[in-house]
Amino acid sequence: MELKTMKTRTSQSSFNHLRGLKLAALAIGGSFILAGCAGNPPSEQFAVTESAVNSAVSAGGTEFAAVEMKSAQDKLKQAEIAMHDKKYDEAKVLAEQAEWDARVAERKAQAIKAEQAVKDSQKGVQELRQESQRTVQ
Repeated sequence: MELKTMKTRTSQSSFNHLRGLKLAALAIGGSFILAGCAGNPPSEQFAVTESAVNSAVSAGGTEFAAVEMKSAQDKLKQAEIAMHDKKYDEAKVLAEQAEWDARVAERKAQAIKAEQAVKDSQKGVQELRQESQRTVQ
């Protein structure tokens, strides 16, 4: 009986020890990965964000979605400052937020333009109906 109890305790002890080593290795590996990410400028995200801002401007974002465009441009400027200060994590987050603000501005501008086009079409149809009624009378 004593032998079995001793084996069980030894097995659990070595299992816990291995588990602890695995967790420590995982934590160390994770910190190396995070340290590696923190040291790299988010150049790709900046390119995507600048493209999104330019698309929003082209779509009429400054005219039809001024608040969203201002937010996108302000966040992009803050991201550039963070990049300059080598705060890459902060720069990436701000650039991502600027990208989404720009995408919202672009969609809003497109929606407003489409709504205006529908109204213009409805007005044109109404004018044609009125004209056709005049010729009949």
